[in-house]
Amino acid sequence: MTGLGSYLGASILVLGTVFSHASLAAESPKPMDYLQDLAGEKGIGARVAGSEGEQRAAAYIEQQWIDQGLSPYSSSFNINDETLSKNIIVDLKGQSDKTLIIAAHYDSTGAKEGSVGATDNASSVAALLALSHNLRNQMLTVNIRFIAFGAEEIGLLGSKAYVKQLSREELANIVGMINLDTIVGGDNLYIHSAHPEPYKCGGDAQYYSSDTSLRDSVLKQAQSGFTPNPFSKHPPFPGYPEGTTGGWSDHAPFACAGVPIAYIEATNFSINGKDGYDGYSQSTNGALWDCFADDKMSACDREKEQKWGDIWHSEFDRLDKLLPLFGERIELQLQQNIQLLTDFVSANYTQ
Repeated sequence: MTGLGSYLGASILVLGTVFSHASLAAESPKPMDYLQDLAGEKGIGARVAGSEGEQRAAAYIEQQWIDQGLSPYSSSFNINDETLSKNIIVDLKGQSDKTLIIAAHYDSTGAKEGSVGATDNASSVAALLALSHNLRNQMLTVNIRFIAFGAEEIGLLGSKAYVKQLSREELANIVGMINLDTIVGGDNLYIHSAHPEPYKCGGDAQYYSSDTSLRDSVLKQAQSGFTPNPFSKHPPFPGYPEGTTGGWSDHAPFACAGVPIAYIEATNFSINGKDGYDGYSQSTNGALWDCFADDKMSACDREKEQKWGDIWHSEFDRLDKLLPLFGERIELQLQQNIQLLTDFVSANYTQ
């Protein structure tokens, strides 16, 4: 497929396969239904940027929002000269010009390693769809904008394209951006702010924001809403001050543009992984390691280790592996994320 016309044509052709399933679903699908539809055994599967799988996922997301009585719209952007991806957007209108963005990418890495992107990032898309369902009839004081970004895995292309087309006035009206990426599976649920050192902002970091206010506000909601509270800031580690994260997901272009961000993910910063304490090793679960040493919180033999506790981008990022390994953790973490953000919006942005 090449060009915009071919992309749109392919999107229309896949509607029957994607939407016929949706039309048979219950009136109010459960979050795990969304996750199964995207990444289950009979779901869409791998969603590589620009592929038919990504197009099917985009069509699925749009139809779920239509089924909720909402009016999604999309914005296409180039991956290369011959291939397009797109962002899918839906607004819940509030009583002011201010906007809170809640977003997640819907593409995944390839299936050659066995991954179908269940945690990364179908889990977050499932939460996004559940949140819009929960909040769609609320009396909001600000606009809530849900965005499903395409082509994150090949360079944050969707979020970069979205931010690039915003004026400074439009950016000033964004009260914050909450990024959901890989929100289930890992040992801990973290809420991050942007790193105090500017990300690579295309050579221009004059507007960069490491404002922690949105992160702290979401954490405060978690503290009041859960007993015990599953959400936290990660402790300080070399290169990563307490509660901060790198620029590897869709929050980065917003931070570069001066927007306060909060980033929720499930991982384990306390593991000394392949490249140190960077959160890339998601779990101490022994199945995810050749050999894990509890006393070192690292591999038994760093020279021989191959797995490194990874879920995303690995053979383990699929429900038929995750559910046997982690049992109720997957659904519990998914529900905790949805509850947290439903309560956060209700507490801070409704009448």
